[in-house]
Amino acid sequence: MFIDYHMHSDFSADCKTPMEETIQTAIKKGLSEICFTEHVDEDYPDTSIVFELDLPRYAKAIKDMQEKYRGQITIKKGIEIGVQPHLLDNCETLVEQNEFDFVICSMHTADKKDLHSGNFFADRTASEAYQIYYEELLYCVQHFSAYNILGHIDLVKRYQTLDTNENFHDILEQIFKVIIAQGKGIEVNTSGYHYGLDHAMPSEDILRLYKDCGGEIITLGSDAHHADHVGRHFETFSALLSEIGFQYICSFDDRKPIFHPIQQFL
Repeated sequence: MFIDYHMHSDFSADCKTPMEETIQTAIKKGLSEICFTEHVDEDYPDTSIVFELDLPRYAKAIKDMQEKYRGQITIKKGIEIGVQPHLLDNCETLVEQNEFDFVICSMHTADKKDLHSGNFFADRTASEAYQIYYEELLYCVQHFSAYNILGHIDLVKRYQTLDTNENFHDILEQIFKVIIAQGKGIEVNTSGYHYGLDHAMPSEDILRLYKDCGGEIITLGSDAHHADHVGRHFETFSALLSEIGFQYICSFDDRKPIFHPIQQFL
């Protein structure tokens, strides 16, 4: 009875899957709860894609699906906000003016350049790119708090592999100290496998660092853009989280965490 707290539908600019198709697949897979986390990524550097969200239509669709599938699965309304340092006030306003059960803070760009096209990595070593990415993320969490968890905290690995043994744990520890003190958490985003990584995002060493820093709030998310990706690899990572020492996996209601004993997912 897993809970998947990161998924997209055709309300997100990079997804064509109807919301109801994903819901029906989640029910077939036996999930007990899901949360749609549609993209809002203002001022996205790649102008070929516009990450805007029709919030009134999205709210109505969630409500309609909640009514239609009541008793079969719990459906929550979330959002994934793409943060950049110059947009933090806008991000704060967006959350304040709308009602969400759950908010993911993700960073898909750095230095006002997108990661997926490779522009951010041009004329930089991998180490330089990682440092800039994490420094910008640190700035964002120091100046923005209207969220619940950090999404795919080491997303930079999806686009560029380090050639050294650097792990950037020093700056990641600074990030964790900020968010843990504020009652925020991180996710295990299992889509890493889909994109050719041999681990989820974050990797195991970062999960262990988060735990060592005192982190407890953690969610599982497939980051599904296709219905059949919902809940992928959750058994594997529930077991890993338990082995690391985490006791709970979280869901959210009105942006407040609900702690579910991890043993119920093993």
